[in-house]
Amino acid sequence: MDIYSSKFALIIMAILIVILVLQVMNNAGNGTKIDSQTCELYIEDSQFGGKKYLDEYDQKCLDFKNLNP
Repeated sequence: MDIYSSKFALIIMAILIVILVLQVMNNAGNGTKIDSQTCELYIEDSQFGGKKYLDEYDQKCLDFKNLNP
């Protein structure tokens, strides 16, 4: 298979798109979230189905809450 053929390019692009979609799907639920009331960062723990707080606060959220009491 010649690397300059369009069939090879389409196969490579399809593989890369599948890898990208899998990465996005895998990382979608793993990010840290911000509690809107306390501005504390947390992750949703799938083992017990609850929130696990990280004892860290989002500075932008705190600044916004200070501007809008």
